[in-house]
Amino acid sequence: MNKKLFIISNESISKNLNNFHCDNLDLKSIPEGLNGIFDVNLIARMSKAGRKHCIKDIKINLAANTFSFIKIILSTINKKENSKYMIISITPYTFLATILLSLFGVNTSVYLRSDGFEEYNSILGKIGKFIYFVMFEITSKISRFISCREHILKTKTGIIVSPSHLNEKWFKNHKEANLKKINLLYVGRIRVEKGIFSLMKIYTNLRKDITLSIVSSSNDHKKITINKNVTLIDTLSEEALIDIYDRNLIFILPSFTEGHPQVLDEALSRLRPVIVFEEIQHVKRDRKGVFICKRDTEDLERTINSILDNFHSIQDEIKKNKLPTNKEFIKELSEILKNEK
Repeated sequence: MNKKLFIISNESISKNLNNFHCDNLDLKSIPEGLNGIFDVNLIARMSKAGRKHCIKDIKINLAANTFSFIKIILSTINKKENSKYMIISITPYTFLATILLSLFGVNTSVYLRSDGFEEYNSILGKIGKFIYFVMFEITSKISRFISCREHILKTKTGIIVSPSHLNEKWFKNHKEANLKKINLLYVGRIRVEKGIFSLMKIYTNLRKDITLSIVSSSNDHKKITINKNVTLIDTLSEEALIDIYDRNLIFILPSFTEGHPQVLDEALSRLRPVIVFEEIQHVKRDRKGVFICKRDTEDLERTINSILDNFHSIQDEIKKNKLPTNKEFIKELSEILKNEK
């Protein structure tokens, strides 16, 4: 019999009859990937709004408020079962879970997907950064860190993994790019820290023949004002998302902070060049086909033109990348959790 693994997340999940849906693909792929290796139980927040990705064959408990969240966490504590606990990201909700479990002597692993210091700073300023600092410091003393990047650990001890959603579909049946149309693509959330509002200001001053497609949850579309050259697309299935990468020319990642952006690898797997701004130039690592530019219209247009002039040779370089796969990531994660004391 497999050991139980409780995965605790601050993300929201919607329920329709007996079906559960989320917007964040990690909340689907990680539990589904680990299920079978462990008996996975997912704990998250309840959403009334519809979500897109269906989570299959996972036991799920949803908290409608803080009190129900605490009740669910406490109900899982049974030392006789020797259960495993993985908490995704540090937020007020997950921090509370970490504290509660620690009080009962339960060991937890906290998976850090991005730099919370920068995220909280971009949202709340210095006070946000201080709030995250307190949660981070306390969590580091009572939990084990797993991270996608060394710098996210801020000198703390932790195990580094390489997250990925990529399976064999992403590496097959590539389509020829249409160089006659300059189509930019952004896939991600419509949030301040993701840089999408900053990108929209820059985009308004770009050449009129450059279009922009934004793939994000329809629940967030109302947050952004667009013009006729900008298309908002609802969160897509895997097959449809592959197709949208193929139909666009260049992927742009305007975030102010990122750890290990999996959309970058998705774009590269479809042989599409990627543009990032200087704030997250670290995400390039050894990836070929990733271009860094300043956060202004002039340098972005220069970078786009340079990519267009060398598009096919850039694609040849992209083919040399060794990108991580979801299968490799799940194996990494499962081995770490199995070896937790």
